[in-house]
Amino acid sequence: MLLVLLLLLPILELFVFVQVASSFGFLSALFGAIAATVVGIWLVKQQGLGVLRRANEKVARGDAPTDELVNGTLLLVAGILLLAPGFVTGAAGLLLLLPPVRALLRGSLRRRFASGPIVISHATRFSGSFGPGAGFPGAGSPGGGVPPTRRGDVLDADSWEEPPTDPDRPELP
Repeated sequence: MLLVLLLLLPILELFVFVQVASSFGFLSALFGAIAATVVGIWLVKQQGLGVLRRANEKVARGDAPTDELVNGTLLLVAGILLLAPGFVTGAAGLLLLLPPVRALLRGSLRRRFASGPIVISHATRFSGSFGPGAGFPGAGSPGGGVPPTRRGDVLDADSWEEPPTDPDRPELP
């Protein structure tokens, strides 16, 4: 689904740009897209600094800044959308700058994550073990890999560095 969206997005952006350009003129459409990007990025910066300030205040009080972290992530997504050229991504980015929209998404994300962990799996052709000895020959077989470290014996040592001596000048250290 995401791949289809990513493939259709440039076509949609081009279609919308052509519609806007045919209504207002090419230069007006281009200026509008650039102006929306510049204003949007400025707003992302301002709101991002506000989120950072509120997060620091919560941390100083000893509270977890969960809402601020989600807001910061949504502002990051808004910034990415605003940097992408076009009216559709610009409109989506500008929507994410509105605090009520972010609050709505924050509640939706909270419900999604509260329902249980999100598991993302990816199949690869790699087969092997993880843990002590991973990546060493025989790591996948019983008793293979790096032997486990032995606990209990403690060695205490002091070290120092001696400068090299010049055989032609023995008086130097």
